[in-house]
Amino acid sequence: MQSQDIKPTNPKDDQVVENKELNIWEALIPVFALIIMLFYNVFFAYGEDALEGSNQFILLMGGAVAAIVGFFNKVKFEQMLEEVALNIKSTAGAILILLLVGALAGTWLISGIIPTMIYYGLQILNPTIFLASCVIICAIISVATGSSWTTSATVGIALIGIANALGISVGMTAGAILSGAYFGDKISPLSDTTNLAPAMAGTDLFTHIRYMLYTTVPTLTITLLVFIIIGFSLDTSGTADTHLILAAVKDSINVSPWLFVVPLIVIILIVKKTPPLIALLLGTLLGAVAALLFQPNIVAAIGGSSSLTFESGYKGIMNAITVDSAIPTENEALKELFSAGGMSGMLKTIWLILCAMVFGGIMDGIGALSAISKALLKLFHTTFGLFASTVASCLALNLTASDQYLAIVVPGKMYSQAFKDKGLAPENLSRTLEDSGTVTSVLVPWNTCGAYHSGVLGVDTLHYAGYAIFNWLSPFMTLLFAAFRIKIRMLTTSSAKA
Repeated sequence: MQSQDIKPTNPKDDQVVENKELNIWEALIPVFALIIMLFYNVFFAYGEDALEGSNQFILLMGGAVAAIVGFFNKVKFEQMLEEVALNIKSTAGAILILLLVGALAGTWLISGIIPTMIYYGLQILNPTIFLASCVIICAIISVATGSSWTTSATVGIALIGIANALGISVGMTAGAILSGAYFGDKISPLSDTTNLAPAMAGTDLFTHIRYMLYTTVPTLTITLLVFIIIGFSLDTSGTADTHLILAAVKDSINVSPWLFVVPLIVIILIVKKTPPLIALLLGTLLGAVAALLFQPNIVAAIGGSSSLTFESGYKGIMNAITVDSAIPTENEALKELFSAGGMSGMLKTIWLILCAMVFGGIMDGIGALSAISKALLKLFHTTFGLFASTVASCLALNLTASDQYLAIVVPGKMYSQAFKDKGLAPENLSRTLEDSGTVTSVLVPWNTCGAYHSGVLGVDTLHYAGYAIFNWLSPFMTLLFAAFRIKIRMLTTSSAKA
């Protein structure tokens, strides 16, 4: 008996229910209600704290509105619950992956793998190509951490300070920082959005990442070329002095190039198409071994002891895997970067997924998704039209719902069946969601991402938006690929091949 990889969904579990009693305008009532409630909740009530739980409840309220529409269209409550159960069941693989991602982040932090990446990454700074260096540094760090927010709040702040010293525009620098930060946020397996998009579209994590590279690498390449050209045309003064941060990293951990062996092994496993759960579990365990070998004092401290014993080692590793953990440091800029949430840090994203599945399940159960999918297929007769509609929907939700997660969740669920009906593989949808939903959120001043990064970096959104080249170029790149049918994978028996 051959083992099968756990995927976020199975085709037979993802059938959209039809309801001839329901028209397109009734089907859209829950969508409009959800957008309005989310807009108020984020823009007027909670701001960037909306993901602490209020947005999740709004999704349940959206599900309640959908249920009311269903009652008026002769849909039984049991049918709605059945579809909710199927939806939640379909995310089991994604939830397990998210938990292991949290575990891996914990062991890679205390082992010194992530800090070592930061240490060597910072050393590529050069005043002449400072802006391009910002992109590369932030890309490396955000790939390692899976978080654009953490990258911006730590190294981003330091790079803004260096830009001031060199006399380089902080708007340009912030754009370069966010271009690199969102590259990592988009492709890192540690990123919650990178896990969320394939879960919504119905593909697996590493297929999604591999397929996303087709549009992401050219976009990053163009971004780097533009910043190199800008950099050579600038007059700079001062010196890019990072010795304090480098010294703080080296004082906090045992820096060693041997630590790169662990991520290298995980990369090889990914390239060899090892099932995600196995690759992440092995990465977590190898990170734990590296922590014991290279950072015994840190493991002991996290385990509640001054010296490494079997008990303190066990507790230190388990704490890093499951709950909040941190590497002690006196450097304020590194404190947030030197912390991880373990498996518990992924619970907010899992919470969001579950509530989104409730909303999507009820929309399935009342036949709303079927009505919307049919309307889309009638409205867009071409493949390009469907891609363009998806991009437009993601941008509209970033503008109205003011949250990048909902810009992925809602279009992902709504367009899934439409892509299948066009014969398009789900990774087309997951890639489009990331190319247009994840990266453009930071360009909207009242979006949680735009407000956060603007406040952290001390640069107004409108000042950096034009220089966040990677972020605004990504939607155009995905539309370009769709227009010329470049790497548009179809649902065929050979669809597993690139």
